[in-house]
Amino acid sequence: MAANQPQQRTLISSAALNRPHGKIIYWTVLTLTIVVFTLVFLGPLYWMVSGGFKSAQEVLQNPPTLFPKDPKPETYKTAWSQLKIARLLFNTMYYAFGALAFQLVFDVAAAYAISKLRPVLGNLILAMMLATLMIPAAVLIVPQYLTVLDLPLLHINLIGTPWAIWLPTVANGFNIFLLKRFFDSIPEDLMSAAAIDGASPLRTLWSIVLPMSRPILGVVSIFAVVNVWKDFLWPMLVQPDTDKQPINIGINSLSQGVPQNVLIAALAISALPTIAIFLLFQRNIMSGLTAGSLKG
Repeated sequence: MAANQPQQRTLISSAALNRPHGKIIYWTVLTLTIVVFTLVFLGPLYWMVSGGFKSAQEVLQNPPTLFPKDPKPETYKTAWSQLKIARLLFNTMYYAFGALAFQLVFDVAAAYAISKLRPVLGNLILAMMLATLMIPAAVLIVPQYLTVLDLPLLHINLIGTPWAIWLPTVANGFNIFLLKRFFDSIPEDLMSAAAIDGASPLRTLWSIVLPMSRPILGVVSIFAVVNVWKDFLWPMLVQPDTDKQPINIGINSLSQGVPQNVLIAALAISALPTIAIFLLFQRNIMSGLTAGSLKG
């Protein structure tokens, strides 16, 4: 029985790994790789956080110092009050969760319709949605700006309103594709059983599909929030009022005359929520992206 079991293929054979020199080389290379990649990814974060503890003179010092000579934690308190971080965070959360609500409603409806309702030319519509992912975001800036400047049919100017940030995020081809792929994995027997019981397509979506789709809904939610949180160019164009700007734009608008160490501290605070989201939900992200089948 053991001879018939497939052998697991690896980069290094078990025979080479069992040799004394093989183990030393393997663990040395593995340790160096982990250390190098850790420094590459965590180095900029450390530099930003430590810069907030330095004085303005030490931040501009050349060559730079690796550790703050005289740590100043009060710099973060100054950045919080001087750059109005609390208000900017509230604005950002308002835009992010508003965009999330619209995306969940419209993207779930689009993915469900293409996956389970099977409309005419549904595959062509999906292909056109995926084709939009190949268009650079910078190319869409001008047509999007002209659209929110004079909304077609209604002829409403959305500049300076939350709708200018929410509406362009609604139709997300990547999220629709993720949801559609997950919905395809839901057995048709469940859908047929719900139809026999008299459930409408909307009731089937609410009672059967959505409860089974929590992993992928969590992934889409995280992507939606992070995309709005880190966006810079579009909010800068459509939200000129500094009292209503998200945190990335607000810090930039209020940074005139602010010392460099205070500005770096404000940037570290603004990056903290997205880092916390990733650390808290990294397992949900991976499980949602790899979820594509159901075990019977």
